[in-house]
Amino acid sequence: MPQGFVIQEFAAGLAGPRLLAVDPAGTLLVSLPRAGRVVALPDGDGDGRADRALTVADGLDLPHGLGFHAGRLYVAETGRVRRFRYDPTTRTASDPVVVVAGIPRGGGHWTRTLAFGPDGALYLSVGSSCNVCREADPRRAAITRYRADGADERRFATGLRNAVGLAIHPATGALWATVNERDWRGDELPPDYVTEVREGGFYGWPDCFAAGGRAVPDDEAGGDAGRCRGMALPTLEIPAHSAPLGLAFYTGTAFPPEYRGSLFVALHGSWNRSVPTGYKVVRVPFRDGRPGAPEDFVTGWLAGGAVTGRPVGLAVGADGALFVSDDGAGRVWRITYRPPGR
Repeated sequence: MPQGFVIQEFAAGLAGPRLLAVDPAGTLLVSLPRAGRVVALPDGDGDGRADRALTVADGLDLPHGLGFHAGRLYVAETGRVRRFRYDPTTRTASDPVVVVAGIPRGGGHWTRTLAFGPDGALYLSVGSSCNVCREADPRRAAITRYRADGADERRFATGLRNAVGLAIHPATGALWATVNERDWRGDELPPDYVTEVREGGFYGWPDCFAAGGRAVPDDEAGGDAGRCRGMALPTLEIPAHSAPLGLAFYTGTAFPPEYRGSLFVALHGSWNRSVPTGYKVVRVPFRDGRPGAPEDFVTGWLAGGAVTGRPVGLAVGADGALFVSDDGAGRVWRITYRPPGR
């Protein structure tokens, strides 16, 4: 990590922790899909370690994305989104209401992620059912927008093979996403990507993919050149198979000024590349509102060919710390800044 930053274990012994959220009282929540639970990780004594893991909700069906809106907790399960009444004092959820039902299930991409725009709109990402194919359900490989009560379903963007991470830019209100592209085109193609998502944008899959800033027809899918000409190009390409998942804009004040407004992205790591890539958290600096090239921020999950963990979710805590979930090691990490010499 850059000089002055410190990483410490915040919580351990978690069953595949995935995405993170901070509740209205500042407590960190994490989804545990394999356990069918969402847990809270309070740090009541302020020592930088969670006191315990408290069950917020259980009996869930592969819970993944978490979000708060109007004081309610929203949980994206693999086949639905539910809204819960949430008590930040007891850290418990109750009175579940299904707001989005009938989300297509099955296929290789089971995660569902949500985010709320500044206007209260609910954005929901659903990945493809396959590596390369034609989907029968238009909600697949797309981001769909709803009202917070689940009404008024509208396709916001399409051609996104598997947008696992969603975040809202704090200054512009724009939706950003991480996208995992197709496999089995070799080590270098196609790049994964991080992008500002344009309303109505078609991002290529399965007809084409972006590489080197241009649209490339995908032979396996038929390569519709006409659709490729209208393809929206991603904001930032990421090395193929890096598997970008969680992302978070840094909105705190505990890091040095140059980090404020930066975008942090968790690269889960490759599983089918001859030379592994990813297994780290990168920082995307913004200058004059424009993103720069990604820079390594946290490394060490891949050392000497050995994998010790896989970063997934990111969240900025109420105190300005950056939290990282690690489903490979069953941990949540906490990153803080201490000025050199202190």
